[in-house]
Amino acid sequence: MYAVFRSGGKQYRAAKGDVLRLEKIEADEGATVKFEEVLLVGEGSEVKVGSPLLSGSSVSGKVVRQGKSRKVPVVKFKRRQNYLRQGSHRQFFTEVEITGITGGSAKKSAPKKTEDTDKPAAKKKAAAKKPAAKKSASGDKKKPAAKKKAARKKAD
Repeated sequence: MYAVFRSGGKQYRAAKGDVLRLEKIEADEGATVKFEEVLLVGEGSEVKVGSPLLSGSSVSGKVVRQGKSRKVPVVKFKRRQNYLRQGSHRQFFTEVEITGITGGSAKKSAPKKTEDTDKPAAKKKAAAKKPAAKKSASGDKKKPAAKKKAARKKAD
């Protein structure tokens, strides 16, 4: 069984026993965390998809370690302006081992209200109009076609 859940502005696909590297979560090493924003749960042909979330479903995991990713160079540069700024960045992460996935029912959002159902179809067709013809900047007059010059005969 696998699940797709949301954490730190990103979506992750996880199965039981997977170790994922997520955006930093404020939790100690060895602590258990629970992700409630589950978008999809399933296995094989039995897949439940939420709209947008599945209610009653969650993904639980255990924090393996907290850390920093490798160093990434950051360069700001403008040519011919004597401008160069160099630095680096290390992103924090949390490694989580998935310990369990619980499935639930699809949580539906509020039904959309349709006000157009009681209006007759004739009014809908009348609303569609042809776009207005574009006018040129110089006015409505068209320029006449240029005349071709007659070819000269050579005198021998």
